[in-house]
Amino acid sequence: MRKADLVLEVQKHLGAECSRTYAARAVAALLQAIERGLKRDKEVQIVGFGTFTVRQREARAGRNPQNGTTIQIKASRTVGFRAGATLRANL
Repeated sequence: MRKADLVLEVQKHLGAECSRTYAARAVAALLQAIERGLKRDKEVQIVGFGTFTVRQREARAGRNPQNGTTIQIKASRTVGFRAGATLRANL
């Protein structure tokens, strides 16, 4: 599912009085809130859905797939997601 598909699902769920523009703003607001929460608190928990967390990746050795040489991959941060029990039960 892409973001555009998510917007259509939100619009459908909110009913006939909801425009696509309003649904797109609602989806954008949710995504921005998650992003701000990760920056501020390093974790966003949505009960019944799951938890987004900032994870630290250590530096490591990797391999260039084009020529097979060993390269050094620097440390970075990424976002992880752990599904909640309700979400896992419904999949």
